[in-house]
Amino acid sequence: MKNIATQTFYYAFKMLLARPGTLLLNVLLLSLGLATVAFLILVNAQVERAFERDLAGIDVVVGAKGSPLQLILAGVLHIDVPSGNIALSDMQDVAKHPQVKKLIPLSLGDSFQGFRIVGTTLDYPTHYAMQLASGVWWKDGVDNGAGMQAVLGADVAQNRSINLGSQFAGSHGLGGGGELHHAALYTVVGTMARCHCVLDRLVLTATESVWNVHEKTEALDESDRKALIEAREVTLALIQYHSPLAAVTFPRFINTSTDMQAAAPALEITRLLRMLGVGTQVIKGLAAVLLAVAAASLLIAMWSALRDRRADLAMLRMLGASPAKIVGLLLTETVVLAAMATVCGLFLGHLLTAVIGYLLMLDHSLPITGWMWLPQEWWVPGLALCLALISSVLPIWAAYRIDVLKLLQTRSL
Repeated sequence: MKNIATQTFYYAFKMLLARPGTLLLNVLLLSLGLATVAFLILVNAQVERAFERDLAGIDVVVGAKGSPLQLILAGVLHIDVPSGNIALSDMQDVAKHPQVKKLIPLSLGDSFQGFRIVGTTLDYPTHYAMQLASGVWWKDGVDNGAGMQAVLGADVAQNRSINLGSQFAGSHGLGGGGELHHAALYTVVGTMARCHCVLDRLVLTATESVWNVHEKTEALDESDRKALIEAREVTLALIQYHSPLAAVTFPRFINTSTDMQAAAPALEITRLLRMLGVGTQVIKGLAAVLLAVAAASLLIAMWSALRDRRADLAMLRMLGASPAKIVGLLLTETVVLAAMATVCGLFLGHLLTAVIGYLLMLDHSLPITGWMWLPQEWWVPGLALCLALISSVLPIWAAYRIDVLKLLQTRSL
């Protein structure tokens, strides 16, 4: 039995190689469709996982008025620019609100070689259950004599040649390339363990350190410094509710009774995914077209090959091969072609995802990789096999019904 199976596979493979141009075209068309499916599976799963991970436990974000979606992207995912700042006094009033369980202030504005410097409290890394890979957490801030201390995310520590005890100057702006603040240097006191979350690509420091950078550069004398201290601001605040019922009243209170705005991450990300869904549907449509063309091409190729090989199949029948063995030979040919297209399609899909992930990494955006395997990808070989089998039904049925005697009589005439 094993010998028969080996011979069947050998003959099927030889039959495919007998038409290299057709084989290449069919594999290419089917691979492109399968690669698109694999790409969608990989990207959608990783984007949704990143959103779910980074938004976990954050009920609402409060910041300057503007676009609610922009507020979420800038304050939670750190892939956009915030619309402005809010007064420190306003943030402190919000923290005292009876419906607020926990408030985490974030101050943005500077970066280190493209990575954002975020002024905050230790509640921020605690929220994500962060652990240190080395060193210690920063102390309360420069106002209490702690100095300008910073803790690096895993991506920052890995991609930059900077160690514990090193000093660096932040640059103005969130994209890098801005003016360096040489008058106020940060000292690296720790590095965070990798969490596969937004903190991997951030530099964390005390909120007072961020204020101190700009107060040192903008204050001309002590009176200016005092004025700047009184006018201190934060960029936004991440808030947890005491009760789910607060989701009904608290955002309305912020949006109507203050100069700030409240944005619910779950609502805004749902809107974002709905907008992205239009592009996803277009890509799905392209994949469906490619797969349909591949199926039609495979059907035509197998039908043409059957017509060219009818005499060979008749000869096999005369030598003792049963109709079932002929069908098995053609099915094996179909399965081999589907397997080749699956391998090529998965490789291309993962390669494309890796390239997109690399480009996003250069922009310090969402972490996406192509070098992982997801359980959903088992649909890809199943899809390839189903398409190949559906396309081969008619040719296989025609091969099964070959009238050997009639074919030989036609050939003899």
